[in-house]
Amino acid sequence: MHPRVLEVTERLISRSRATREAYLALIRSAASDGPQRARLQCANFAHGVAACGTEDKNNLRMMNAANVAIVSSYNDMLSAHQPYEHYPEQLKHALREIGSVGQFAGGVPAMCDGVTQGEPGMELGIASREVIAMSTAVALSHNMFDAAIMLGICDKIVPGLMMGALRFGHLPTIFVPGGPMVSGISNKEKADVRQRYAEGKATREELLETEMKSYHSPGTCTFYGTANTNQLLMEVMGLHLPGASFVNPNTPLRDALTREAAHQITRLTKQSGSFMPLGEIVDERSLVNSIVALHATGGSTNHTLHMPAIAMAAGIQLTWQDMADLSEVVPTLSHVYPNGKADINHFQAAGGMSFLIRELLAAGLLHENVNTVAGHGLSRYTKEPFLDNGELVWREGPSDSLDENILRPVARAFSPEGGLRVMEGNLGRGVMKVSAVAPEHQIVEAPAMVFQDQQDLADAFKAGLLEKDFVAVMRFQGPRSNGMPELHKMTPFLGVLQDRGFKVALVTDGRMSGASGKIPAAIHVCPEAFVGGALARVHDGDIIRVDGVEGTLQLMVDADEFAAREPAKGLLDNGIGCGRELFGFMRMAFSSAEQGASAFTSALETLK
Repeated sequence: MHPRVLEVTERLISRSRATREAYLALIRSAASDGPQRARLQCANFAHGVAACGTEDKNNLRMMNAANVAIVSSYNDMLSAHQPYEHYPEQLKHALREIGSVGQFAGGVPAMCDGVTQGEPGMELGIASREVIAMSTAVALSHNMFDAAIMLGICDKIVPGLMMGALRFGHLPTIFVPGGPMVSGISNKEKADVRQRYAEGKATREELLETEMKSYHSPGTCTFYGTANTNQLLMEVMGLHLPGASFVNPNTPLRDALTREAAHQITRLTKQSGSFMPLGEIVDERSLVNSIVALHATGGSTNHTLHMPAIAMAAGIQLTWQDMADLSEVVPTLSHVYPNGKADINHFQAAGGMSFLIRELLAAGLLHENVNTVAGHGLSRYTKEPFLDNGELVWREGPSDSLDENILRPVARAFSPEGGLRVMEGNLGRGVMKVSAVAPEHQIVEAPAMVFQDQQDLADAFKAGLLEKDFVAVMRFQGPRSNGMPELHKMTPFLGVLQDRGFKVALVTDGRMSGASGKIPAAIHVCPEAFVGGALARVHDGDIIRVDGVEGTLQLMVDADEFAAREPAKGLLDNGIGCGRELFGFMRMAFSSAEQGASAFTSALETLK
């Protein structure tokens, strides 16, 4: 094992000892002998099976059958979730084949940042993760289940399902993906049209035609944003079947993997004799593995929020510094848009997960000695699934990349580091995804231009006020202020200015996420402006140095003068409309971005 990986793992174990031991005691107590439904009162049990068919009722009365909860994020408006429409029946049928039962335990909401981008609904994004976690807990709260299957893919959905399921960590749990949509037009063409539209050189009709050719069928979006990062991390953590992440929807192989997931989860129940609950899979080693894979692939910066929140749900205290320390030694092995021109289907074709995991294991960067839903040992995930005369089989994946423009071995990595930087200085602490930023753009020192709304920046661009070097300070966008929406509406404008030769950067207490692109952006800055963070006292014209090489975020203003300034007031919009008023209580409970921007952090920290 690489010494840095061991060092971070041991540090994580030591820091988390009290909370992790409390968590394990909780789930081991819940994992009592025999199915929990056996302890229910007769009336309770009768309610739980009243709607079942005769065969399922009879099986559930026999305690040697497994009852599997199905929790789904299905809706047919969002492409990634639409394939889940028929999964519950497929899973139930597969479970009946082996004498077990599946019950649809509950649905969780699934919103899309792509649809809500720049709209008021985007402010519900992080809050929706907490709602999904609570919805998952409600679904599993009936104590009727021996195991669980989670159906979820996109941005907040998988983290929310994980957080909820981990509080029922005594249950064996498997995540079943739906897969990415087949490739449409190239990501480069899509980005070019967006940028030309921002400059007024493309019509709205051209823009719409391009977007619809890009997002065009069932499945996840094909760029390497938060949704596909979720899938990659679930597989590296051993929560998918090997090779399941990036098989396209509505294909025979996808259906075979879904059926096998139903069979496999029953093999992990107490009735099977090979009990392996979720809480014993998600530990310090599997979390370190997930961060290593995140860095090696240039994954979504949203996971600097999600992974600490997921870790805390399992009693583990993961920090940005842990993540940054791993980034220093993990090489970048893949270039998928926005870090390159290829999409996730190209990544899969070039060697995919089996090649990636093999390379990282061989370099001592992943813990092999971990539990997974496929059995003990991460080396099981160097294999990939195929259909052999209609039967699902696994074979060793490729030992060589089929396209080193997309996926490379450690020996010829794109970069010796992973590209996540903790940014720190007198403006606070944040993160920067430097893997998509050209080296010549990673350091910007320029006057500040302060904004509190994305539209204000767009209007300034159209008025010709941004034709200069500057650092855009977009403040009052943190979790407590307005729920921490993504801020991609600015990206095309800043990209145009950078292409025109201006030095531009972004500093914000908001999010940019999985599509963080070529602009140097210090994001998730905390303390956020709303709670008195330094961003609230920045003035137009202040010189700011954003240094993505050294990881510094510095305001070049006399300290006494800066301390004497009156902080700016927050947003005039008070969070009313589009349902935002229902989430005011949750915004007030959010932790800092570094603690996962979670409403549950303080409650979970007390469970020692």
